[in-house]
Amino acid sequence: MSGYPDEESRTLRTAVYGAMVLVSVAEEGALDQESHAGIRAMAALPPRVREAVDSGTPELPGGSVDDVEHGVLEALRGSMAFLAARSPDEAEAFALAVVRMCEQVASADGRVGRDESAVVGRVRAALGR
Repeated sequence: MSGYPDEESRTLRTAVYGAMVLVSVAEEGALDQESHAGIRAMAALPPRVREAVDSGTPELPGGSVDDVEHGVLEALRGSMAFLAARSPDEAEAFALAVVRMCEQVASADGRVGRDESAVVGRVRAALGR
């Protein structure tokens, strides 16, 4: 048990895995390298958040690419809201870890493209960064 209700745990999984997927699919690249970089970077998540993220199968929003992005960005905003309400320090650590994860995914193939950079910017904005 992660200390978060099931709904919040699902939101955290959608936020974390969704952010990684959004960056990974923004441009063609080395999907294996990007996936491994993202999974390694998840180790920097706050321990309770990491436990919640590991507690179940990730669920991404359905629909078009725009629908998926909208849902993931909403999950990021929602995660920040309930994390900040409980622990501002944990919320800050979460935001920093997710941004760093996205940056590592974007640069996994040795370069960061314009579309990847744009997605990282939208993730930052959703996190209030």
